[in-house]
This record gives sequence, C-alpha cells and structure tokens, in this order.
Amino acid sequence: MSRICELTGKKAMVGNNVSHAMNKTKRKFNVNLMTKRFYIPEEDKWITLKVSASALKNINKKGISAVIKEARKKGFLTK
Repeated sequence: MSRICELTGKKAMVGNNVSHAMNKTKRKFNVNLMTKRFYIPEEDKWITLKVSASALKNINKKGISAVIKEARKKGFLTK
C-alpha cells in the first residue's frame, strides 16, 4: 500500500542529502503516517484510516466528522 494520508493527501517528497562538502544525493522525505481507528457517531460505526500526524491534529481540533467531510469534498476519501 502506498504511503499517502487518506485525509489530507500528503505523500513523500523528494530532496537531497547534502554533505559537509556540498555533495548531493537523492533522498525521500516520508510522511509521518499512522493507522488509527475512529468512531463516527453519525454513522454509528468504526473506520480504520491511514492518517498523518498533521491530520490527527486537525481531527483533535475540528472533530472527525468535519475532517472526513472536507476530505470527501476534496476527493481524498471516497468511502
């Protein structure tokens, strides 16, 4: 499975490792992903999502229902 946040759409970025001698080699900046279960009271069910740390902060701030609504609107979550 790909390393993409299901709520925000965040995915790995590509950059460079830069040594002291300024030599550059390619590297990946992966997303801080976690698999979490959330209870949705409106639908009375549990769902499992792969979410980033920033998405968890948004869930704590706005609530799971509002964040899922935004993700469906943006097209990240199709369930």
